[in-house]
Amino acid sequence: MRSITYLEAVNEALDEALQADPKVFLLGEDIGVYGGGFGATQGLQEKYGAERVRETPISESAIAGVAVGAAMTGMRPIMELQFSDFITVAMDQLVNQAAKIHYMYGGKASVPMVMRTAGGSGTGAAAQHSQSLENWMAHIPGLKVIQPSNAYDAKGLLHAAIEDENPVMFYEHKLLYKTEMDVPEAKYTLPIGKAAIKHEGQDVTIVATGIMVEKALEAATILEKEGMSLEVIDPRTLVPLDKETILSSVAKNKRVIVATEAVKNSGFSAELAAVIAESEISRQLLHPIVRLGGEFVPMPAQRILEEMATPQVETIVQAVRQMMKEG
Repeated sequence: MRSITYLEAVNEALDEALQADPKVFLLGEDIGVYGGGFGATQGLQEKYGAERVRETPISESAIAGVAVGAAMTGMRPIMELQFSDFITVAMDQLVNQAAKIHYMYGGKASVPMVMRTAGGSGTGAAAQHSQSLENWMAHIPGLKVIQPSNAYDAKGLLHAAIEDENPVMFYEHKLLYKTEMDVPEAKYTLPIGKAAIKHEGQDVTIVATGIMVEKALEAATILEKEGMSLEVIDPRTLVPLDKETILSSVAKNKRVIVATEAVKNSGFSAELAAVIAESEISRQLLHPIVRLGGEFVPMPAQRILEEMATPQVETIVQAVRQMMKEG
């Protein structure tokens, strides 16, 4: 098995999907000759032509509208929004159309489309290009929301998203694009709605999403040297959410931290905390649930301020130390 980057894994999944199914096509800004805002579609227009890999005008609402219409008529579009922030321009098509059509048509119509987008901070791209808005989509009935934290998950889950009969919002973190790991060359799919235990431990459970999974794993290595054991749970899909895996880990360790890069205020971290708090396991906890999330501020452009506005490895380490100290 070879080691490839997260970005290469996404590109490979798109390539395999285009090759396997003539109904699959890509659309988005600069996805052709330029290869996409971050390079995820590099080489695909040259290989499959301009009709299968379609350049679009700078209009996110048009991109989403075309994707919804094409999906309703039997195609399987994969739309790319260069930055997740731009989803705000396409909210009517995604929230009021894509998410509702299967239900409102009594199951007689479906919208098998994927929205791919790059989110998160860490590149100095400032407040309009660095947000983590996946919680918006997780709030909408009818949309599935996927947030892979590594290259292996990205390829397998992207294939699953493309094959799904429902609209799927697929979030890729910009800082993860260059990370590498072993990924099979053959096509494979991973189940939507199944969390992964990324690191086993018996003192504290941390439920982390996206980029926070990598930071949690780094924290686990640091804490292990101090005699503390951190179990890292990656939901991988926010909707549907694998509550069973999360609750099983929390029941074992009885201490839990929830970590997201998105702002803590009304964020998905609150949903994760509520799932635990509303379960029978909450009565067995040895410490109150701790939430780590972004500060309630627009994302700064300066790197040092970006780091201050979002949880870092040391944030997790300090939270675990404090939790173990208090009980």
